[in-house]
Amino acid sequence: MQYIPPIPIGVEFYKTMISEGYYYIDKTLLIRDLLAQKNTVTLFTRPRRFGKTLAQSMLKTFFEKEMLPDGTVADNSVYFQKKKIMEAGEEYTKHMGQYPVIFLSLKSAKQPAFGTASEKLQKELIKEYRRHSYIMEGDFLLPSEKKEFLSLMEGTAPMSEYCTALQTLSKFLEIYHKQKTIILIDEYDVPLENAYLNGFYDEMVSFIRSLFESALKTNESLKFAVITGCLRISRESIFTGLNNLKVVSVLDESYAEYFGFTQNEVDSFLEDYGIIQRRDEVKSWYDGYLFGNTEVYNPWSVINYIYDISHRNTEFPKPYWSNTSSNSIVRELIENADDNTKQELERIIAGGTIEKPVHEDITYEDIYKSQDNLWNFLFFTGYLKTVERSFMEQQIYLSMKIPNEEISYIYKNNIREWFLQCIGKQDLSGLVKAFEEGDCETASDIITGQLMDTISFYDYKEDYYHGFITGLLRHNNKYIIKSNRESGNGRYDLTLKTKRIRKGRAIILEFKVADNINKLEKGCTEALEQIERLHYDNDIIEEGYTDILKYGICFYKKECFVMNNMITNPNK
Repeated sequence: MQYIPPIPIGVEFYKTMISEGYYYIDKTLLIRDLLAQKNTVTLFTRPRRFGKTLAQSMLKTFFEKEMLPDGTVADNSVYFQKKKIMEAGEEYTKHMGQYPVIFLSLKSAKQPAFGTASEKLQKELIKEYRRHSYIMEGDFLLPSEKKEFLSLMEGTAPMSEYCTALQTLSKFLEIYHKQKTIILIDEYDVPLENAYLNGFYDEMVSFIRSLFESALKTNESLKFAVITGCLRISRESIFTGLNNLKVVSVLDESYAEYFGFTQNEVDSFLEDYGIIQRRDEVKSWYDGYLFGNTEVYNPWSVINYIYDISHRNTEFPKPYWSNTSSNSIVRELIENADDNTKQELERIIAGGTIEKPVHEDITYEDIYKSQDNLWNFLFFTGYLKTVERSFMEQQIYLSMKIPNEEISYIYKNNIREWFLQCIGKQDLSGLVKAFEEGDCETASDIITGQLMDTISFYDYKEDYYHGFITGLLRHNNKYIIKSNRESGNGRYDLTLKTKRIRKGRAIILEFKVADNINKLEKGCTEALEQIERLHYDNDIIEEGYTDILKYGICFYKKECFVMNNMITNPNK
């Protein structure tokens, strides 16, 4: 029986990936391309959970001259045996294990106040100092340098010194190793996003700017640096004057295949786990991201899908990709949408496209200054993909659409939540009263107004309107709602019944959908005739209700027309 490696759910460290024998899709040629490009500082911007941390960990394992507790140097070449980088040539492999490396992850700085968030960053810096505490041994550092290193390592240095702690550590490492330092910074924008959401953005920008400027701009001990994050933050806010920065965003073709899985990689993955027959399902749910001109899959979702299917945890695809902060931005886009934005949301959820100018240099505080900025945020964070590019009036424009079923679900789920929250806040007793009093015109106006204000993501079929009206009536305190119950010779759409039967009331609602606006009245008439023909009131009469109202409701897109069995053509 062929051995199948375990699937790496949540494994972010390269050494663990290789030493524990997890299934690994080889991305080691990223090392070759970084060395060939020779950029001093490279910033990769990719959506969350697209393998950025694993890539950084792989770079650290390859380049670092790692000192062991016994004073010897670790042989990390074992982690690259039979990997693609080993076939790239001695020009690249000679760099293995030759440099001191600083690895700093900022993704845990998610505290609700600047004091605690900056303290978390301080602890991350302290942890990296402790990892390199071996440089205190011997006479490599002067007594004053040892004193400075010790105070930073023990957390007794002033906070102002931690703003330049990366530069200081890289200088000390160069002295010890007689080799310039590589700096790897992972998820650099997490503290900024968190600070924006919690109201201390300016303070965090100031701290991160000082940290980066000293380490990346005026640092003679720097060999090169690699930074990863979700967004490219404007030079003015973080990278002031950093002229040696090369940004590689989702718009660029270079390095495109190193974050996310390509079609060939996914095919091999599915084949190895004996589920290649699910290729089309995986493609429709998790493919569709375009980095440059390279189409890639969401790796987090593919890994989880293959794990669940191969372990028989489920027979169906799931929306595995979750990013709470980005999802909250989607929610706020929906909640604050004007009429134009609502139409655009409906268009993309229906599979259409929208065209917007590209704004790569944005800050979190700029997101809500315009709808264009919000659409850009959604694009760069993976909620939209490029379909076509154009250049007009010195500006790049992108035609964008939703990349796959998983992201479509996220939009729809957020819209559902938004709709229910909006309905929960509104007093819709007027709609119930209109039904009770036979006021078809008021009922029509209320339902039409709600349809105009909401965002739909169905093809205006009867099921959509059924769910919509159910939502509108759900929070009434007077009637129990029954939906699609067997009655008479068919199924009515909705009934509203008072808890009390004697002296109580029942309201039957039957829905129709017209194919043009001139057929609304005809649809209502057909609905009322159907109620009578199929005796939808039989069970209600048998229960003992004597006051029964019957309504035919017809829809055309966002227009609604209501008629009852007492009044002919009530809306005229």
